[in-house]
Amino acid sequence: MELVYLTILLALVEYTVFTALVGRARARYGIKAPAMTGHPDFERVNRVHYNTLEALIVFIPAVLMFAYYIDARWAAGLGVVFVIGRALYAVGYIRAAEKRGLGAGISGIVNLVLLAGALFGVIRALF
Repeated sequence: MELVYLTILLALVEYTVFTALVGRARARYGIKAPAMTGHPDFERVNRVHYNTLEALIVFIPAVLMFAYYIDARWAAGLGVVFVIGRALYAVGYIRAAEKRGLGAGISGIVNLVLLAGALFGVIRALF
């Protein structure tokens, strides 16, 4: 399970980096809190941050349940792919909104696999 916990921590570190990027973008583009819009470059960085938070809400419980009910090594491997997908998403989206697809697709598919596996595992355990 330690590898699973490590992938969760990597995802949280990545999210923290995205948080810092939002703060830096606010300063660079003069976007004062609580504003959430303004310069398009700021809005893309901010969207990376929020979309990653939305993905983490699914990822963290799903990876834990997948690890418990299916296999911890597979869960950790999928967790690494999720983190890589989010990094690709961030790099692409910050450059241009239309370049976010690959990373969004990778992390989205990982979340679906983790969720389906966890659901299968829980249902199997019930019977």
